[in-house]
This record gives sequence, C-alpha cells and structure tokens, in this order.
Amino acid sequence: MNTNTAAISVPFEPARPRVFNPWLIAFAVVVPTFMEVLDTTIANVALRYIAGGLSAAVTDSEWVITSYLAANAIILPISGWLAAHLGRRNYFLLSIAIFTISSGLCGMATSLGQLIFFRVLQGLAGGGLQPSSQAILLDSFPPEKQGAAQTLFGVAALLAPVIGPTLGGYITDEYSWRWIFYINLPTGALALFLCWLMVRDPEYLREHRKELNKRPLNFDFVGLSLLVLTIVCWEVVLSKGQEWDWLSDAFGRIQVLLALFLIGGAGLVFWEMRHASPIVNFRPLRDRNFAISSVIIFLSFAVLYGTSTLLPALLESLFGYDAFHAGLVLSPSGVSAILALIVVGALLGRRVDARWLIAAGLLILAAGNFWMSQLNLDISPWQAVWPRVVMIAGLGMIFAPLNVAAYLYIPLPLRGAAVGVFALLRNEGGSFGTSTGQTIVERREIFHALRLNEGLDRLNPAVHSYFGQVQPVFLQYTGDSVASHRMALQSLEDLREQQASSLAYFDAFLIFAVVSVLLAILVLLMKRSVAEKGAHAAAE
Repeated sequence: MNTNTAAISVPFEPARPRVFNPWLIAFAVVVPTFMEVLDTTIANVALRYIAGGLSAAVTDSEWVITSYLAANAIILPISGWLAAHLGRRNYFLLSIAIFTISSGLCGMATSLGQLIFFRVLQGLAGGGLQPSSQAILLDSFPPEKQGAAQTLFGVAALLAPVIGPTLGGYITDEYSWRWIFYINLPTGALALFLCWLMVRDPEYLREHRKELNKRPLNFDFVGLSLLVLTIVCWEVVLSKGQEWDWLSDAFGRIQVLLALFLIGGAGLVFWEMRHASPIVNFRPLRDRNFAISSVIIFLSFAVLYGTSTLLPALLESLFGYDAFHAGLVLSPSGVSAILALIVVGALLGRRVDARWLIAAGLLILAAGNFWMSQLNLDISPWQAVWPRVVMIAGLGMIFAPLNVAAYLYIPLPLRGAAVGVFALLRNEGGSFGTSTGQTIVERREIFHALRLNEGLDRLNPAVHSYFGQVQPVFLQYTGDSVASHRMALQSLEDLREQQASSLAYFDAFLIFAVVSVLLAILVLLMKRSVAEKGAHAAAE
C-alpha cells in the first residue's frame, strides 16, 4: 500500500529520448554510405551484360553510370539546404528509403530507358547519404574523437570503390547483373531501421529549423537551375569527351557543353555568393583549411578512381585476366586501407597535427604510383598487388586527417553546407580521375606507338633477328612463305601495340605520382589542425 502511495506521489517527468553509444550510431550511418559509394563503381564491369540483357548498344549503356553520377552530384551540394529545411534525420531516412526502393526498381528494369530513369532516382536519393552521415558523425563525437569517427567513415568511402568492381564482376558472372542492384534491398532495410531507431537531430539543428520555418520559403530556383546545367554538362563532357575527341569533336558537342559548363559555373558562383538563402553555399571555401582540403580531396580521389580504373584495364587487356581476377588484384589493398585508417585514427586521438599525416599519406600515395609506373609486362600478380597496397595505404592515411582539418574551423551553422560541398568535390574528383586516366592512356599509346615505329625497319639488327627467328616457325606451320612473312609482320605489330599500350599505362601512373607530390607541398599552406577540445573556437 505504501509503495503504491509513494509511486503516485512522484511528480511526472516526460520520458527522455534514449541516447545510444556514438559508435553504434556511427555504424548505422556508415552502412548506407558504403552502399551508396559502392554503387558508383559496382555497375562499371557489368555494362556489356546490361546492354546485352536490355538489347541496347554498349556505348549507350554508359549512361547508366553517367546518369547516376550526374544526379548524385546535383544533390550533394544542396544536401545541407535540404537537411536544414526538412530536418537532417528526416532527410537522411527519406534518402535511405528512396535509394533502397529505386535500387530494386533498377533490378526490375525491362529497358535501358527505364534503368537510366531509376538510376537518376537512385542518384538523387544517394546524394544525401554521404554528407548527412558525415554531418551526423561530426555531431555525435566530441572534437577530440573526430579522427576516430572519421576512420569508420573512411572505411566506407575508400573500401567501397576498391571492392566495387570485384564484387560487381563476381555477381554478374555467377548470377545476373540485376543482383548488383538487388543486394541493396536487405542492406537498405537494415540501415533504415537502425537509423530510425538511433539517429536524432542535435539541439542547434532543431533551433535552426524552427527559425527557418518562421521565415517565408525563399527557394533558390535560379541557383538550382544553374547547378543542374553545370553538373550535367560536366558529367557528359567527362563521360563522352574521349569518345567524341574532346575539342576536336566534328559535331561541336564538346565545345558547346564546355561553354555551357563555364557559363553555368561562373553564373552559379556569382549568384549564390549574393543570394540570402543560397542552395549551394560557397562561403565555407573562404576558410583556408577547407579550401586547400577541397583541392586535396578532389585530386586524391581522382588518383584513387583513375588508378582503380586503369589497373584492371591493364590486367585485362595485356595480361588476359577476366574482370573477377583483375578485381582480386585490387582487393588486398582494402586491408592496407583499414590498417592505415586505424593507425591514423589513433594518432589523431593523441592530438597529432593532421597536416603532417596528410602530407605523409600523399607521399606514400606518390610512392605507390611511382612503383606502379616502373613495372613491365613480365610481372606476376603479386608484383601488381604490392604497389596497389602501398597506394591505398597512403589514401587511408589521408582520409580521416583531411576531414578533421577541413571542418576544424568551420562554424556550426555552415557545417552542413561545407559537408555537401566537400562530398561533391570528392565524388567529382572520382569522375575527373576516371576520364583523365583513360584520356592519358589513349593519347600516350599513340605517342609511344609512333616512337616505337622509328626503330622498326629492316636496317635494325634486332628487327632482322626477330624475323629470322619467327618467320621459319610460321613457315613450318603454313608451308606458305608469303603467308608466313605476313604473319611475322603481324606478330611484330602486335608486340609494338602491346608495348605502346603498357608504356601508356605506366605513364598515367607516373603522372598520378607527380600530382600526389604536388598535393603534399600544398599541405604546407594549411593552418595547424589538431583535433582537441575547443578546437572550433581556435584559429591561427
């Protein structure tokens, strides 16, 4: 009786929302990020299967990639605006749900047009996942633990493009290309449930949203139009530039697209810097650390995606690997990325200046690319694995400290906009690296073929010796002296093309190494970047 009376006399207190361990929240928000980044590369190896399954040309199937990247890039910079007006939690959950549903629709597509449309939906929804998950991580951990939190995010952002081609090749070969989209369904459902359960908006975001709701909705339609124009032109130029011969395009398509890109980009910056409520907020770029970090993330991910595209192409074209086994050569580098992320996360927790970790990672990245540029056509698989391991270890060292340095001096109200711009540059760096790498290889292959031709004449003793050894072998098999001579000439031409192609690939790796060294020098211009209590208020 007394117990009941005591219970009734206790004043009622509203239930407080349950607070989850930050690491559980980190796991929940990183799962959809991994899923979204994976979809930027997993379909690359399946394009010819998709084209065959949907009765389309292989060149037309490339729009499956281009449409996703363009839609993704349009949403990334405006994700901060959407999160502020819809509520970050609501926007994040909505993005996961639409991404998962559109993934299933991609798998069920019956024509290429349907698939491209559903990929656009998937890209629009997926564009909100990276910046939202990173912003949630930044708010879930104190400044002194940001390095460790970014380590987990780095695992998703770095591992997904590395294992994407391998996983896509395996699924396509063993099952069907449709399953590269269906695998998102259970993962997306799990992510949606975990994030609905654990993710909450912090107080400053709730207050900011209340303030925005009191004002009239001043949507920046002009800014959105300029953004769409700029991004679409950029993505199409990168995707089709080499196929259409860049500025030598006889139909003028590239020239027109580049002109529209420059006009749209300049107009976008001019308009948004003067708009009261810009849909793309460029103001975080005024911070020196953020601006330099943006350049580094753009070009370092260009190196990542460029090498991730060129190495499998090298192995498949010159070494006879299939897509799955070429992907296996890339896979061990994922272990080095995880180890590097863990070590760097621990160092950041000990208040090591992020600048020196970034510089060290860039130099290691350069070393891996330089090592790759010194290979030849007589290597074993493991001789291609180890330079790749070094390369990705360098990127693993860069990722977490770069995120710490980028956001360290950004005011809280601008953090959402900064995360969106940073994620955009990270993704577009990948598109730029892929296109640039392919262009370098094709142009340098022509150069090396012409240079090799200079020594291929009958006055060269090596050529004379080669014909003396090869032509009798063909004569033995054919019994025709004319045919054996033609076969010897063809075999020499094949050797020339093979050597020219390999030299072109190695040139591309060397260029990526030089870019990495130049980025390491750029780090010297950054401010001190130590993740510690009160770091947001500190400035030099």
